[in-house]
Amino acid sequence: MELDLVFKIAGVGIIVAVLSMLLKKADRDEYAMMTAIAGLIVVLAMIINEIAELFATVKTVFGF
Repeated sequence: MELDLVFKIAGVGIIVAVLSMLLKKADRDEYAMMTAIAGLIVVLAMIINEIAELFATVKTVFGF
């Protein structure tokens, strides 16, 4: 895994945390929850290739 990917995920996490905090302070709890879910989807989209590579490696190692 690349270190760049870790920094991207951390950046998304920080942005989502700040937005969520601001929205909760403004009594917009629904939007804060949607922001957190959107952040999760963005991170999952970023790591989907890494997960696919992991499965391919496991498949190769065990000969499936």
